[in-house]
This record gives sequence, C-alpha cells and structure tokens, in this order.
Amino acid sequence: MKNDSGKLLRFTVPERVNHWLVALTFFLMALSGLVFFQPLYYPLNQLFGGGTWARILHPFFGVAMIFLFGGMFFRFWKVSLMTAADKEWLRHLREIANGDERNLPEAGKLNGGQKLMFWSLVTCMALLILSGIVIWRAYFSFLFPAVVVRFAAVLHAAAGVVMIALIMGHIYIAIWTRESIGAMLYGRVRRAWAKQHHPAWYREMTGGDK
Repeated sequence: MKNDSGKLLRFTVPERVNHWLVALTFFLMALSGLVFFQPLYYPLNQLFGGGTWARILHPFFGVAMIFLFGGMFFRFWKVSLMTAADKEWLRHLREIANGDERNLPEAGKLNGGQKLMFWSLVTCMALLILSGIVIWRAYFSFLFPAVVVRFAAVLHAAAGVVMIALIMGHIYIAIWTRESIGAMLYGRVRRAWAKQHHPAWYREMTGGDK
C-alpha cells in the first residue's frame, strides 16, 4: 500500500477510538474492582458513589469491556498472529531492554512483544469473563456450587492483578518508545520511526521503499 503523505498511517480513527474506550473502561473496571480486593483500596469506592454502587457498577463495566475489547480483538487478531520472526524477536528482550536493536529480526506492524501482550490480555479477559459470570451474585452465582464460586473469585482476582500489571507495563513501554502514544493519539508516525522499529511494515506501507 503506497502512502504519499509525509507520515505513515499506523492506526485508523476507529482503531484509536476503540483503543481509548477500552483504556477508559479498563480503568473504571480496575478501580472499582480494587475496592474489594484489599482494604487499602476501599476508599476508591468514593469515585463510584460508595461501596454499594462500586459493587453494582463493576460487573457492568466488565460487560462494556467485553464488547469494547471484543472490538479490538477482531480488529487486531490477524495482525497479532505469532510468526517465527516474532519468536526470534522475543529471544532478544535483554538486548532490547539495553537499547540494542541491531540484531533484531524485522518486525511487522506489531513486534513480538506487542503480540505477546495482545494474547496475554486476551487470556486474562477470557478468565475474567468466565470467572466474573460465576461470581456475579445478582444473576448467576446461585447457579453454581459454593466451591466453584470461591475458586472463581480467586481466579478472577488473580487474572485482574495480572491484567493490571500487563497494562501498567504496556503504558510504561508506550512512554519509553517515543511516538508510540502519538501514534495512538493522532494515527500517524514518521517514516524514520517506522523504518527503525517496524521495518517490514514500513516496506509494506511504502511499497518497498528503502
């Protein structure tokens, strides 16, 4: 695909809107969930009008997240499929952390780390959905034995903690990699940035320009 503008289109408007709505919903879901995770976080209930409302709203934030994250899944699952080059890219994580990208295999639109993040988040979402249904007292909990509800509560908390950690890592890396946040805000990146970080995608977008 040839792009004649000075910059390359990395994310379309629908992709960016979808991403930021997921981000907003994630924070609502995480903050309302933390209220019941540890007493230290209980004061967060004031953001939602008190503990009762936090408990009522949390699962509905989750429902909104299912639809919004589902939208992201169907937009990005094909481009997130792991290739041999992505697995090789992941073997160079220590070099990447040290700022050495000389021996990296060429990345496409998403690199191996971004794809691993995507599938890790998908796994967490699947666990949160399944366990969340089981522990949703207003509608479903009475359908399951108590031992299943208790196990689901532990699984739900564990998946939530992992997902929060992954998102914090995602935010840190986005700040660390210049232009990443700009790409998700404005959609476009400089050609030099694309050529450095995603050379295979750069060639695809420029029709093979070096």
